[in-house]
Amino acid sequence: MVAFQQAVQGRIVDKTETGDALARARQRAALIPDCMVEAKRIANTVIAGWHGRRKRGMGENFWQFRPYAEGESLAGIDWRRSARDDHLYIRDREWEAAHTIWLWADLSPSMLYKSRFGSVSKESRALVLMLALAEVLARSGERIGCPGVMEPIAARNAAERLATALIHAPETTGLPDAGFPRTDMIRNASDIVLIGDFLDEAETIMAGIAPLARRGLRGHVVEIADPAEQDFPYAGRTEFIDPESGEKLVSGRAESIRDDYRRAYFLRRDALSDNLRRLGWSFTPHLTDRLASEALVKLHMHLSGAPQLGKGGGA
Repeated sequence: MVAFQQAVQGRIVDKTETGDALARARQRAALIPDCMVEAKRIANTVIAGWHGRRKRGMGENFWQFRPYAEGESLAGIDWRRSARDDHLYIRDREWEAAHTIWLWADLSPSMLYKSRFGSVSKESRALVLMLALAEVLARSGERIGCPGVMEPIAARNAAERLATALIHAPETTGLPDAGFPRTDMIRNASDIVLIGDFLDEAETIMAGIAPLARRGLRGHVVEIADPAEQDFPYAGRTEFIDPESGEKLVSGRAESIRDDYRRAYFLRRDALSDNLRRLGWSFTPHLTDRLASEALVKLHMHLSGAPQLGKGGGA
């Protein structure tokens, strides 16, 4: 029953050895340069310049004209706009200030999975999304950090520096057995983007996220899934292996549990999505057979405070 529950949670991997921690670190180091190239390509397809906070303040970009109020500085009057009618107008600029955004991707063994239905592994897609988002944010002047890997920096080459830091990062940078990064170094109210497969029960995941929300962190969760984990295309005698515990489940007729599996899978996702939204956090499901730019655009809009997008099943 325990093994079945783990399979229902979606921990499905091909029967292959994952190797020791050193081998995984070397594999990640070899993967990151290609991910960086892909991340830059994807970032170039997304509108850069998301820097304003949609409020009045110090900045260079025009935001709005508004009627002049008695007592305000005459230096703020836009005389060209005021000349159009009998009223004086103030030219407001959009507030622009560097904001700290923490980016984290789950690099645990379950993220290595790739079926024949996915374009890339979950780990590869998570790295590309994190680095592409870092590239977009760096162009906008934001401060980028990665918990346990890199302190926040505001630099045009922040994505490259993050990639280098990831190559040299220790295999484990999160909390033991929690599946979340250490956040004790995050002192101020910031945004945090968590990218992973989040295959545990919704209650377990929320137990790790709720303390972050109580600290004032504004969060964004991206669930990376292989199409096989969502659709369960298996039939006949199939062996499922949990890559983190090593437990196995052998099904003589895998198709017989497909409906129960999919029902449990989507109930878990819906529960996670609903709980996150109640905290004011965003939730973006993403399949590895879709374009990475789709998830990047959604993240970009959530971070910029754009109206909530319609729900999508991983599109």
